Amino acid sequence: MSDIDALKDEVKKLNARATQKKMDLHDLSEELPQNWQSILQVAQETYDAYKTLTEKRAELKALETASA
Repeated sequence: MSDIDALKDEVKKLNARATQKKMDLHDLSEELPQNWQSILQVAQETYDAYKTLTEKRAELKALETASA
């Protein structure tokens, strides 16, 4: 498996994780004011997931551009 293929698989997994975190944040917002104490934790996890996804997408794009 090439580096690009491996990175594509990683991006796919990170995308699924980020989507799940987005849904967790959405679910939490619907339950408010219950569990309000977890807002910062869930928001930080969502932020981190999307930050990592964005970085890996940029890395993938750079690899694809370099190999073209």
